[in-house]
Amino acid sequence: MRIGIFFGGPSREREVSFMGGRTAYESIDKSLFEPVLVFVSGWGRFYKVEPDFLQQESIRSSLPTLDGFAVYDESFEDDIFTEVGMEAIEPDWFEEHFDMAFLAMHGPDCEDGAIQGLLEWHKIPYTGPGLVGSAIGINKILQNELIALVTGQQKKTATISRDDWEQTDKGAFFASLVEHLGLPVVVKAPHQGSSIGVSIIRTYDLDAFCEAVDKCFFTVCMPAGVWLDMSDKDKDKYAQDIANLDSGIGYPLVLEDTGDYILSPVELVGMLDSLAEEAPDSNMVFASVNAEDDLLFEEFIAGQEFSCGVIQDDDGTAIALPPTEIYNTEAFDFQTKYKTNVARKRIPVGTSLENNRLIQESVATVFKRLGINVYSRIDGFLTPDNRVLLHDPNTIPGMSPASLIFKQMAEIGMNFTDSLTYLIRQSLRERIRTGKDTFRLKQLLLDLDDRLAERKANPAPEKTITFGPSDDAWTKARAEYHRTAAFGAERPVLLYQKSAAETYEIPVNLLFKDTIADLDTALTTPRHPLLIETAERARSVTERYLI
Repeated sequence: MRIGIFFGGPSREREVSFMGGRTAYESIDKSLFEPVLVFVSGWGRFYKVEPDFLQQESIRSSLPTLDGFAVYDESFEDDIFTEVGMEAIEPDWFEEHFDMAFLAMHGPDCEDGAIQGLLEWHKIPYTGPGLVGSAIGINKILQNELIALVTGQQKKTATISRDDWEQTDKGAFFASLVEHLGLPVVVKAPHQGSSIGVSIIRTYDLDAFCEAVDKCFFTVCMPAGVWLDMSDKDKDKYAQDIANLDSGIGYPLVLEDTGDYILSPVELVGMLDSLAEEAPDSNMVFASVNAEDDLLFEEFIAGQEFSCGVIQDDDGTAIALPPTEIYNTEAFDFQTKYKTNVARKRIPVGTSLENNRLIQESVATVFKRLGINVYSRIDGFLTPDNRVLLHDPNTIPGMSPASLIFKQMAEIGMNFTDSLTYLIRQSLRERIRTGKDTFRLKQLLLDLDDRLAERKANPAPEKTITFGPSDDAWTKARAEYHRTAAFGAERPVLLYQKSAAETYEIPVNLLFKDTIADLDTALTTPRHPLLIETAERARSVTERYLI
């Protein structure tokens, strides 16, 4: 089966998706699938690319600079990717290139039903939840309301539109918000992922609050007087920072007073110079063309933060995986997730067996009742009084072996390659349930099941990967394990040579231990009962994929 791996995309999470596309391509089972790389640009155009494109450091680094600035394709007037030799493909001809789309994209347009609807229109099956689950999974305001209906959870929230924000008395609004929610106040852009557009106001600071609101609306205000006092170097840095999608608001911009579009940093500098000279006492307000129009405010929840994946059995039954606790950090934000190693994680949550079961029951219920299918990752908090408060179902979790949901799938015995195979097959099963192009999709599923059954009946020979007691050896052994699993010609087995007298075969559930010390501890620690019972509950899933 030809699998089109879609990565990149228009959202602010495109660089996360770029990394996910790389690992999905490297780890997909080549004995079952033929991967075809489909890069999606910031303008939403599709390109068939070769694997060497993934060797770039980032999407932005693959592009030429524009007047000395590092930008994305939206800043170029022409189709810059075609100019650098990429092959553009049109949705009408997707079927000429692949049989199924593997979605490794995140955020608006990629995770909200937009790309899913396009693919359904062209009769291309795709991975992950369908239209309903995707649309709900991207809308944090609607999620809160529906989760409260499903579970009865009580979490204080408030919302405001951009128009109302502009007209309100901001001091009075902040005061009423603190009275309702208390401090800290969590400010969220409701349609973003990877904790982009999230701020926490911990003290009664009106200026910090207003700055956070503007940031989450993806709006910036530059006082003309401040601009005129800046050096040319500082102006260029400011314009460059706008282009950073994780911390800036990204191009194109709109000048709110006139509606003028600004595509690039050099245009922004020129526009600000001109406006500031004309009206040195004015405030110049710019917004992203993809600015949010509503904001969500939530009370700050004190408790143990967790993330819990959910998968499906073949009949659609939801099976919650063991939850992961995130600790040792004030906020699990973009910086913490992708740029530092501060946050620590443990499976399951450091609480009672009953509380872990309660978390699993809650996330499985929300998964089913919110119309999500195939798989998802649902985050939440366990409060000191043992309440489970859920938020933010993630319908396309990060595509990396180290992503939380894949670590949780390892606990039921599935390595990353097996997990991707599960994701493709279960997605195909769910697309059949929509009643569109049913006969062809059933044939694809039958062909895949025949290949899985053949592999189970005639397993590939084992390849033993031996490593010694050092972190470097452990890292290299795991990398070789993943490569071998993805190639599919051999079955990797990890053998830990701790000493001349001590040798251990490493099970899949220990594959993601970060260090040799962590591995040694796990080898001598009894397995948590929640992990044992979850693996048993998921056996009807895993027995299809494991040999």
